[in-house]
This record gives sequence, C-alpha cells and structure tokens, in this order.
Amino acid sequence: MLGAATISANPLKLDVRSHAKCIAICFIATISTFQYGLDYALVGGFLSMPGFLKVYGYYDTELQSWNIDPTVQQLISSLMTIGTLIGSVLVGPFSSNFGRKAGLWAASLLNFIATAIMLGTTNLGSLYFARLLLGVSVGWFLTFSQLYVHEVAPAHLRGITFAVYQCQLSIGSIVGATVDYGTHDIDNRQAYQIPLAIFFVAPAIQSVALFFFPDSPRWLAVQGRESEAETALRRLRNPNIEETELLAEFNEIKESTREQVELNKKALFLEMWRGTNLRRTLLSIAVVCFHSANGSSWVNIYTTYYLSIAGVQNPFSFSILITGLGLIAAIISSLFIRYIDRRTIMIVGASVCGLSQLAQAVAWTVSPGSAAAGRVVVAFIGLFTFFYVAYAPFAWLLGGEYPNSALRGYCFGIATALNFLGNFLGTLTAPYFINPASLGWGPKYGYIWFASNVIVAVFAYLFLPETRDRTLEEIHEMFENRVPARKFKKYVCVGVENYAAAVGKESIRHQEVVVNERRLSSPADSGKG
Repeated sequence: MLGAATISANPLKLDVRSHAKCIAICFIATISTFQYGLDYALVGGFLSMPGFLKVYGYYDTELQSWNIDPTVQQLISSLMTIGTLIGSVLVGPFSSNFGRKAGLWAASLLNFIATAIMLGTTNLGSLYFARLLLGVSVGWFLTFSQLYVHEVAPAHLRGITFAVYQCQLSIGSIVGATVDYGTHDIDNRQAYQIPLAIFFVAPAIQSVALFFFPDSPRWLAVQGRESEAETALRRLRNPNIEETELLAEFNEIKESTREQVELNKKALFLEMWRGTNLRRTLLSIAVVCFHSANGSSWVNIYTTYYLSIAGVQNPFSFSILITGLGLIAAIISSLFIRYIDRRTIMIVGASVCGLSQLAQAVAWTVSPGSAAAGRVVVAFIGLFTFFYVAYAPFAWLLGGEYPNSALRGYCFGIATALNFLGNFLGTLTAPYFINPASLGWGPKYGYIWFASNVIVAVFAYLFLPETRDRTLEEIHEMFENRVPARKFKKYVCVGVENYAAAVGKESIRHQEVVVNERRLSSPADSGKG
C-alpha cells in the first residue's frame, strides 16, 4: 500500500542523509553489475558487425554480405548464460568460506582474463572459453554484489540501493548499445575490440575501492568473528551515529546470527530444504525467477529483431530509446520504493507486463503486418520495459531478504542459477516462435507470456510476505515463528526488539507508541471536548 505505516525494530534513524556513507559504499559494490547490461547490448551488436563477422563468420555469396553460422551465433550467446548459471551455483560454497568481498575480487580477476582473451584471439575455441569464463564472472558480480548490499544497507534503505543496482545495469545496456553503434562501421577487428575494452573499466574501479570497504558484518558474525563484525558495522555507519543506535543494531545482528548458526549446523545445502528454511528457499527461488517468468529475457535480447519483423522503421534506434526508458523507470522506482509495499510493486508490475504482452499479441492477431499494429508493438514493448525495470530490482531484493544469514549465499545462488536457466530456455526457444521461417508468430508470442505473468501476479498476491523496512533479523524471526504471509506487515518481532532493548535502545515501534501516548495525555489534548 502507498504510504501505509510499517512496524520495524530497526533502531537506526529512518532518514537518508544519516546513511549517505553506506549508500555510497553500496553504489560502488554494485557498479560491476554494469557488466551484465553491457554484455547484453554489445554481443547483439557484434553479430551484425562486418569487422567481427570477417573473423568469426563467412562471406555469403548469395546474400553478397558477411554472415555467421547459426551454431556459432547460438554458442556465443548461450555459453555466457551457461557460465553465469555455473557461477551462481558456486556462490554458496565460495561465499560461506571466503565472504562477499573476496567473491567480487574473484569475479574481477575472471573478467580481466576473459576480456583479454576475447581481445587477443581470433580462434573460435578460445572465444567460446572466454565467453564461458566471462559468464562465471558476471554471475559472481551479480550475486556477490547483491549479497553484500543485502547485508550492509540499513533496513529502510535496502530498496533504494537495489534501485541503484538496476540503474547501473540499465546504464551498461545504454553504453553498450551506443558504443556498438559508434564502432559498427569500422571494417576491422577494432570494431569489436573497442567495445570489449570497456569490460575492464567498472571491475577495475570496484576492485580498488573494495580495499577501503569492510566485509559484511553479518557474514563475519556467521563466521563467529563478532569483534570484526562490530568494527565492520562501525565503518559502514555514519561516524556521528549515536552509540546506542549502533550497539542496538549490532546486538540484533549478533544475537540473531548466533541463533541462526545454531539452527543450521549441518551441511548448508541440505539445511536449505529443511524445516522453516524450506518455505524461505522456495519463496526466494520463486520471486527471483519472476524475471525469467515474465518474458523479459527474450524481449531484452530480441527487441531489435522483434521490432524489425513488426515492420518498425529504424528498429535499432527504437531499441536504444526503449533501453533509455528502462533507465528512467529505475530512477523513478528509487523515489517510491520507501513508500510502497514490496508485494504491491510485484503485483502491479507483473500485471502491467502481462497486459503489455497481451496487447501486442491481440494487435498482431487483428491486423498482422500493418503499420498500426507495428505502432502498438512499439508502444507496449516500451510500457513493458518501463514496468519491468521498475519492479525487477525488488524481485532480487526479496529473493535475498527471505533466507537467513547462514544460508543466504547458498539459497540466493541457487535461485539466481535457476533464473538464468529460465532465461536460457526463453532465449533458446524464442526464435522458433517469432521467426517467420519457423512458427512465425511474431508479436503473437505475447499470448504465452501474458499467461505466465498472470501466474506471477497471483503467486505474489497469495504467497509473498511483506518485508518493507524490516531488518533481516526481524524477517528471520517471523519465518521461524511461521507467520502467515498476510500477517508479516503488522507482526511485532518481540525477540528482536528485546535484543535492541538490552543495550538501552528502544525500537522504532516503541518510540512511536511512547510519542503517541504523550500526545494523548498532554494538557492541550485533554482540554479538548
């Protein structure tokens, strides 16, 4: 709901300015997600560049132009996705042992190696290996950066930091498409080498900056390194923070983490599927897979082609415009995420995405190939992109909020891997539906994704718990107490509040109650009517 009050045991000040330092740290921690959007945009452009096709393609005498074998084209795209899937699966064991920062450094190293190979090689085998390695790197960038942000951002600002994450991804797409456009007509290897060199920039900045940032205090607490966890939390928070605020937050983290570790002593991968963890794991997987379930993967990759078969003039320019629309949506979402419930955003976002897919399909059914139908397709792809990008970061956000701190790396990694598997299947099968040489559905492919989005919206309404402004420790307590999804919003987490009260800091809820009681008992109020 819009503007509805939330209950929270968060002991920190619920403003933005007091936490500017932490927001800046989260910005740098997510800057490497630029890579994912960049790759999506760059590779699609490479496959039509003469400079790239002369190296990895062949000259088609019938068409009198350079072309590329469909198998090579598919492997260049799919090996990246497969690598991302593999990398996501490995996040759990790696993060449990080495932490979130180490994961980002490892991702940067793999990125540098893969990019160097792609810049230097003219061999297809080497290119395939580099694409697979780059996929692992991108998978780690996405998951480790999100895990870090989940665990360091103040509860009331996690939504804003994830909107920033989406902005970085959208900027990567715009930069990739724009640079491709600028180098497209270069008639040698520099046509793709110049865009590829951009892959070095964001990871280099992040790798250096991470030396000055602490590791996740929650990860350190899981490792039993509580003194280091407190030091890390102090480095993340405003140096002028009240001591009782900081101690209250740390005590919540410390005591809750001790409980979580005690409950999950066995093999962590197996613990994900036991007891109250099973519900949390399934919810995390489901909400992260909203991305692949709403049809975004094939829209992102095939927008230009899709627009061209819909008869749209200058589809490349329109695709850049639509990507820019996504960035605007990400910026706007950062402004309202603090005031609207997560569930509401999920339901509205999936519903509008579904209706956008349906509108395209109906228009193409009624008047296939017409200019009017083409304009409808453009309009509703734009609407789809706007609402998808506006709600997409908060599916990632919920997916990382639901697991407990001991299992977050494993659970979130598996959820991300399954989402990329869904993306892979979506992009693999899309050509058979939309290509005129196959089924030739074109925009009528939207009928399938309308149905899928309806399922997503209904699932969000029935099963997603509301977590806005809740600390990760509160979310843990509610799951452990088996609170129904509809009751999360107003549930009072007495256990977590007691952790804060133990150091003399009242919870936000208790402060509000005291203020309200004082107002009711004030002389001015008592003298009225």
